[in-house]
Amino acid sequence: MSHIKCQVASITPLTDVVKKVVLTPPAPLDFQAGQYAMVVMCEKDMRPFSIANAAYDNARIELHIGAEAGNAYAGEVLARMEAEGEITISVNNGDAFLQSNGLPMVLIAGGTGFSYTYSILQQHLHSNDTTPITLYWGGKHASDLYLSDALEALASTHSHFTFVPVVEFAEDNWKGRTGWVHHAVMADHADFANIQVYVAGRFEMAKTIRDDLTARGLKLENLFGDAFAFI
Repeated sequence: MSHIKCQVASITPLTDVVKKVVLTPPAPLDFQAGQYAMVVMCEKDMRPFSIANAAYDNARIELHIGAEAGNAYAGEVLARMEAEGEITISVNNGDAFLQSNGLPMVLIAGGTGFSYTYSILQQHLHSNDTTPITLYWGGKHASDLYLSDALEALASTHSHFTFVPVVEFAEDNWKGRTGWVHHAVMADHADFANIQVYVAGRFEMAKTIRDDLTARGLKLENLFGDAFAFI
């Protein structure tokens, strides 16, 4: 595993608790859309964060880091970046990257798990592949879906892309889908036999999605997500 020291180009807020971090490596990096970076805190402490930018956009690394109060795991990473202006990472981690096998794609993201699906989405839309792709992004509140306007714009210019935002606790002015994100997926798809699915979110969410969608015909070889290496 090769380690690369990157400069911290910027740290900007996406929400009250999510920061967008842009890192500049000394040279373009080789990775695949859907892989993650390991932030090296010390030799025995390396912390994974999904890469949010596409593989073709490889002169930088974009991370979306959720660091709510009490989350020392992410907060310590941000604190080091802010204090030192540089950080060591490794890329090319994970096997749940974009697979172009011609099957329609469903991307399911909870919270900052969106960054994993965003990399895959951008890579696919950048290619000449017009295979249908749908992104379901769930958050507790509408404000948690911090790039929803950009995704709506992408959907309006790419006929093979559909964006479905899902909010668990909707305000009165919310006009979209409500509830759990994977319930929205299941409401739209009765049969997953000929669909490939990419999942990013909490482990318990990933397990529930695996159980529910395989019961509807999803083949395990068409299910991708880093969580499935651990559950």
